[in-house]
Amino acid sequence: MLNYPLTLSFKLIAFSPQVRITDASGQLVLYVKQKALALREDVRIFADEAQTRQLYQLNANKIIDFSATYNIAVPGGGLVGSVKRQGMRSIWKASYGIQDAGGSEVGVIHEENPWLKVADAFLSEIPFLGMLINPGYLVDLRGQNVLYLKKQPAVFEGRFTIDKRGSFSDAEEGLLLSSVIMAMMLERSRG
Repeated sequence: MLNYPLTLSFKLIAFSPQVRITDASGQLVLYVKQKALALREDVRIFADEAQTRQLYQLNANKIIDFSATYNIAVPGGGLVGSVKRQGMRSIWKASYGIQDAGGSEVGVIHEENPWLKVADAFLSEIPFLGMLINPGYLVDLRGQNVLYLKKQPAVFEGRFTIDKRGSFSDAEEGLLLSSVIMAMMLERSRG
C-alpha cells in the first residue's frame, strides 16, 4: 500500500507524455510513459524512472477512443482489469467504468463538477488565470468513494494529487491507480 497523498506531475509540452508519481514523503513510487505516435493508446507504468521494472501496461481496444476500453495487464500478459470511457455520458461529465479481470464493473471515476472542466479548458491558456480553476474526480469502488483526484495549481508543469478516502486491498490499489492514471492522461488531453 502506497503512502498517500500521491502527487502526479508531468511536463505540459512533451513529445512522449511522462508522469512522475511521488508519495507523501516525496519519494518516487511510479513512473508513467505514454508511447508517442501510436495508433492505439499505449501507456506503461514502471516502479522506477529508469524504466527497469514495468508494473502495468494499458492498451486501447480501438483506434478511435470515443468509448474505448483500456485493458490493464501485468508484463507477463495477465489481465488485471480495464477502464472504459463511457461514450456519450463523458461528453458533458467525464465518466469511466472500472472493470475487474472477469469483466464485472467494480468502480467508476467521475468528474466532480463539469462546469470546472469547461472553465479549465477556456482559462488554462491564460497565464496564472488558469491556475484558479482546478477540476476534481471522484473514484468509487463498489459504491464507496475511495480516491479523489484533483488538479493542482502549477505554472510550468501539470500537477494532480490523489487522496485516499476509503479502504481497498493491494490488488485493488493496482487496478484503481492504473485506471486513474489512464483517465487523467485522457482528460488532460481533452482540456
